[in-house]
Amino acid sequence: MPGLSGRVLVVDDNKVIRQLIRVNLELEGFEVVTAADGAECLEIVHQVRPDVITLDVVMPRLDGLHTASRLRADARMCHVPVAIISACTQYEMDSGKALGVDAFLAKPFEPVDLVELVRRLMRQGAAGAAAPGDAEPVVGPTG
Repeated sequence: MPGLSGRVLVVDDNKVIRQLIRVNLELEGFEVVTAADGAECLEIVHQVRPDVITLDVVMPRLDGLHTASRLRADARMCHVPVAIISACTQYEMDSGKALGVDAFLAKPFEPVDLVELVRRLMRQGAAGAAAPGDAEPVVGPTG
């Protein structure tokens, strides 16, 4: 899509999922950087300076919820929209909302839902993030 740009930091311990997300977003014109877990995310996030961050929940070293918490506590990153892309439990969703996660997308997901979520978060980030905790509902598989 001409004129569409933005950098997305995709954080997931599953290499296949990282590649799936990367390919779908790159096909839509986004620049994608990946990290294998929350610890790696926090190591590179200031160099990458993403416009949107996607996090899996269950990852080694540092899980997605703790990563989201650390991002929200960081004055340089607290404004960056964060989406959880994971098969979340209700507890994880509630915890994420309390931490200021902006959106959730349930695995397995449709690529079109992923792209629309990232586009919406890009617009939200450009317009000034919503108040932490105003998370959008989960988009999940139908049926």
